[in-house]
Amino acid sequence: MKALKIGTLSIAVPVIQGGMGVGISLSGLAAAVANEGGVGVISSAGLGLLYKDFSDNFLEASIFGLKEEIRKAREKTLGVIGVNVMVAMTNYVDMIKTAISEKIDIIIAGAGLPLDLPSFLKKGSTTKLIPIVSSARATKIICEKWKANYDYLPDAVIVEGPKAGGHLGFKEEQIGDNDYALEKLVPEIVNELRPFEEKYNQSIPLIAAGGIYTGEDIRNILDLGASGVQMATRFVTTDECDASDAFKQAYIDADEKDIEIIKSPVGMPGRAIFSNFIQKVKDGKKQPKKCPFKCIKTCDITKSPYCIIIALINALKGNFENGFAFAGTNAFRATKISSVKEIFQSLIKEYKESKIL
Repeated sequence: MKALKIGTLSIAVPVIQGGMGVGISLSGLAAAVANEGGVGVISSAGLGLLYKDFSDNFLEASIFGLKEEIRKAREKTLGVIGVNVMVAMTNYVDMIKTAISEKIDIIIAGAGLPLDLPSFLKKGSTTKLIPIVSSARATKIICEKWKANYDYLPDAVIVEGPKAGGHLGFKEEQIGDNDYALEKLVPEIVNELRPFEEKYNQSIPLIAAGGIYTGEDIRNILDLGASGVQMATRFVTTDECDASDAFKQAYIDADEKDIEIIKSPVGMPGRAIFSNFIQKVKDGKKQPKKCPFKCIKTCDITKSPYCIIIALINALKGNFENGFAFAGTNAFRATKISSVKEIFQSLIKEYKESKIL
């Protein structure tokens, strides 16, 4: 595999580990991935709940938690570490500013268009900025706005296709439509980026995500023009993943039919593993009485069937009566717990073998 170049960073294995909230990808998983030559990513979502012992104030605890997770990751690796921040989070600005002040290598921003992201960079900042998109149109809008307003182009772009886990940037009817398949989106976005690269003499690598599980998958998507991949699901069933054993076991126990599209209070469809909690929601049995955290801008408590952050914290602990696990379309393929090192060895072996086929 060819190294992935993002600005001044060189990533030996062109694999970015996807940010998984709440609490699934923290410093443990991120450091392990970085140590294997990929990019390890800490999810900033819900840190205020994980660090509630520091402060009852969700926003204060989130800032403290992000600093702590970055510090812990840095203690375990000299590799490349990123932070994933959802634009839809109410503390989006706090998380971006904190990550930059902590000199994080990369910020990955999705769940909305991060049109103002470059405005937070300070003089001398070396943090690289990577937006997540789901279309060529969104890619063009971001490049044009960033260049016009901040004289800045993305250091790379991540396209998340409809087979990804968690929240999806597609309408429900688009998810199974081949016109929106990752294999179609990658060449379209490469073509959209090319004029910006040529005009401003800057490389903007495209990183593909959503449904990539094997080394052969990596080869196939790189052949379409991507420079790297983002993978999340395959790293859940690792020793180093920060989730509970019960959460990991949900992946191992899942059949293909158990992975389904759900309606999220955030206002986007999401892909998750079926649980008793999801059935209760379908039966109309869940209804939040109050919004304790105001964590997502687009969440309307009067219409929400449940509080998503509480559901995800419960899942993190393995409580699927009161929560659910987000997962990519290939989660059912997990059969055992491995180390991150073993996953990388397997990906590289599969990649090499796929050339022979």
